[in-house]
Amino acid sequence: MQAIESLVTAAGGAKPLIGGVVFLLLFIGERIAAAAPRPEIKHRLIHNFGLWAIVLVMSPLIIAPLTAFGANHLLWERPEALRAGLLFLIADIILLDLWTYWAHRAWHRVPVMWRFHKVHHFDEFLDTTSAFRFHILEVMFSALLRLIPIALLAIPFTHVIVFETVFICAVMFHHSNLRLSAGFERALSRVMVTPSIHWVHHHAVMKDTHSNYASILSLWDPLFASRSATRRTPEMKIGLESVEDKPLLRLILTPFMRRG
Repeated sequence: MQAIESLVTAAGGAKPLIGGVVFLLLFIGERIAAAAPRPEIKHRLIHNFGLWAIVLVMSPLIIAPLTAFGANHLLWERPEALRAGLLFLIADIILLDLWTYWAHRAWHRVPVMWRFHKVHHFDEFLDTTSAFRFHILEVMFSALLRLIPIALLAIPFTHVIVFETVFICAVMFHHSNLRLSAGFERALSRVMVTPSIHWVHHHAVMKDTHSNYASILSLWDPLFASRSATRRTPEMKIGLESVEDKPLLRLILTPFMRRG
């Protein structure tokens, strides 16, 4: 039990390193073995890395302290027997993933939240960098919303950090343009969200945009009737219907503009 807890703590502390290594491997891999041809979209990477840079600056100032504060101000304290052990870690990851599914669904269905989340969907192609293309206020509010299950379920801080590590690796993977064999991806998609599932979520057809909300485990969409029947194809148009991507400053200001 002690060894597992030490391993969990170490894994949580290695979150930036793990995320960085996974990003680099996927970034290189999708350029060696691409699933879909990469279009020439001017300034696309500048937009994605620009939004990511804002999050990187704000994360240690606001987002990380917010998560730490919530995890250290729980509504109740778990008995020691419910804090340690691999089974409780896995259970917490599943519960947080379920919460993230419903939060993602809310970002699409609540109009004021959709104004911010659209910034992510303006991207007209998907690759690993798309995983970080979010408005800073969406990232901050998502961290705030996550405090609800953390407080209610008294989830240990180390479990939250491990979940966030698994979550960001999963998000990078299912946004990536990495080519996988059809058989392998089909088998993997029975358990976790793969690019073939999530690319449909970014299809420039609104019924598909409002589907396939899961992040880590792929079971939530079939369970809650939000899985699209559309199949990913290499020529699938990515983005939003009848909407073009915008310059970086416009992306930041879009949620506050009358015509976003």
